Amino acid sequence: MLFTQLLHSQNRQSPDQGIGKLTKWSKTETALLLTTEHARIEIKPYSAQVIRHRITMENSFSEDFSYALTTEALKFKWTIEDSNTALWIHTDSLDIEISKSPVLFRYYNKQHLLILANDNFGHYYAGVELSCYYKLNPDERFIGLGEKTGNLDRRGNGYTNWNTDCFGYTNETDPLYSSIPFYIGIHDSLEYGIYLDQSTKSHFNFGASNTRFSSFSVEAREIRYFYIAGNQVADIIKNYTWLTGRMPMPPKWSLGYHQSRWSYFPDKKVLNLAETFRQKDIPLDVIHLDIHYMEDYKIFSWNKARFPDPTGMIRQLKKMGVNTTVIIDPGIKIDSAYDAFKSGIQQDIFLKYPDGTLYSGSVWPGLCHFPDFTMAKARSWWGKSFKTYVDAGVTGFWNDMNEPATWGQRFPSLVKFNFEGKPGLTIDARNVYGMQMARSTYEGTRQLLNNQRPFVLSRAGFSGLQRFSAIWTGDNTANEDHLLLGVRLVNSLGISGMAFSGTDVGGFAGETTNSLYARWISLGAFTPFFRGHKMINMKESEPWSFGEETEEIARNYIKLRYKLIPYIYSCFHESTVNGMPVSRSLAISLPNDPNIYSGDFQNQFLFGPSLLVAPSKSTEAYTKIYFPDSDWYDLYSGKLLSKDRIQILPSPLYKLPGKNHWHLYQAEKLIPWIFIFIMEITEMILACMKMTVPVMILKKGNIIKGR
Repeated sequence: MLFTQLLHSQNRQSPDQGIGKLTKWSKTETALLLTTEHARIEIKPYSAQVIRHRITMENSFSEDFSYALTTEALKFKWTIEDSNTALWIHTDSLDIEISKSPVLFRYYNKQHLLILANDNFGHYYAGVELSCYYKLNPDERFIGLGEKTGNLDRRGNGYTNWNTDCFGYTNETDPLYSSIPFYIGIHDSLEYGIYLDQSTKSHFNFGASNTRFSSFSVEAREIRYFYIAGNQVADIIKNYTWLTGRMPMPPKWSLGYHQSRWSYFPDKKVLNLAETFRQKDIPLDVIHLDIHYMEDYKIFSWNKARFPDPTGMIRQLKKMGVNTTVIIDPGIKIDSAYDAFKSGIQQDIFLKYPDGTLYSGSVWPGLCHFPDFTMAKARSWWGKSFKTYVDAGVTGFWNDMNEPATWGQRFPSLVKFNFEGKPGLTIDARNVYGMQMARSTYEGTRQLLNNQRPFVLSRAGFSGLQRFSAIWTGDNTANEDHLLLGVRLVNSLGISGMAFSGTDVGGFAGETTNSLYARWISLGAFTPFFRGHKMINMKESEPWSFGEETEEIARNYIKLRYKLIPYIYSCFHESTVNGMPVSRSLAISLPNDPNIYSGDFQNQFLFGPSLLVAPSKSTEAYTKIYFPDSDWYDLYSGKLLSKDRIQILPSPLYKLPGKNHWHLYQAEKLIPWIFIFIMEITEMILACMKMTVPVMILKKGNIIKGR
């Protein structure tokens, strides 16, 4: 009998099958329901520009659930039209054609221009993947997808979403630490967005190994995604962050300079570090403590020999205006004398195998159990466990190793996760584990801080992470290519909803040269999250570690960062309102300009609405800059620059030791208050003559406003 049932199941679940022809349809108050020969489909308009699709190869849909979504569908007017060959959905912004034989989707704007169309494969189940195929337009480009290496334009490449600990990654490494399955397609002066709202392992193909289609797929028999329209890229980002949420305002001090190392200890060294910053007149807001502050790497503990009085140390740091951030890993050491282990066992919050035994894996403390952050009581337990840190005065919380990372890098696929009472396995939970850890940290510490803003930093994440945490690009390497790769990673994260992001300035792994550090620190000053960080057993990597000339460069760029804090704070506020990133790829404002995708200019970006940054390597004596079409003014002389759209400007070592980039500053009108701003930084500029003096240029376009 069992064998007969298995044969029947195999016949029903063909390993190679399209969804077929439409057999019937109906409209409810909120959705259009379709039945085809081999699938069931639900089309649910969330707004006039945002349409959700659910397709299953089963007889019914799975339970509707998402950790990423924060909003419900709006109540608004949309209509259905039935013709002989197709159904049409009409909203104020879109017309969607659904052909009947076979079922294929085509999306038009109100000018009846075709924006996106299914390839003839449409939705197709092959092997273990259900995929959606779209016709590839000749000039089509693709941007976004979060933390992905490679070029700004994703065309010709394929990617996998599967959060991975990838120390020392390269420009070809995929996947990385976080997964954001959202991208924007651009062609013929038209733009659209696709967000795949599934945390399971997924794959995206933008014309890799084929010239026919782009596609995305999940390793499942049901797929859920949103089509997102907008008149421009900024509108699509706004609609995407309307779906997945926007960042809260961070604490103002977190926008300053952070200094970190694996690791600073004992407490005297930490205090001496802060005192040295003050003595050398280098601004500093945050010191990060890596894993050596803990007792045997056990989280929620302090090493009593290295930090006998953490409360007293943190109090002294606060007197110097320095906040403390501590690293937190998810693994709880298996130790019967360890309070976190004992309470975790008592409250039954750890991950288990299907037979009910606890999963254990090795990380820094040795064998550990891991909290199930997809369970409410585990998140509550985690948040309350931060009381010892908060009571000591800690206000920053650095979530690491949360892909989750374990030695061997083979987290078992059959570990069970609660998923709010809707059980799932590793394939469903891995990509959201880091996000839910960050959520637990943010919600718990905010409550313990009496609703004051904590600073939370995460290495891993998923769509919606921006609601809880900043992110950094993980264990990068001290080389010229990583400097520019980091720029593209941060800009891509910004396109994908993560406004608060940055790299390890100077490079985490490997030795940093004087020139590389000088260039990286100057670029870092124009990055949303600004932290210098270096791994263990490497040379010191503080601003004064590279000689007097480089120290002067670092001092003045960090000071410039602090002069810009009101402007940066305003940029962050804008992101809380409309989702616009702080570091903005030029593809946001100039999506159809081919110059911005070239190797010469793809690293340029706007820092906020008004500051254009054009990075270059420290080995380059000249910087090639692409000027968007407008009037540009030299900040220092006030003179109108050449009208040439492309200019090559010198960056000699005597003027800018190390890697040079040119900062371009734009403003709408040369009005008196702008000159007040200029006067405010003039003192700093005059002190910078030994360092690279950035070329900063006023442009008609936007007014800087501090908040």
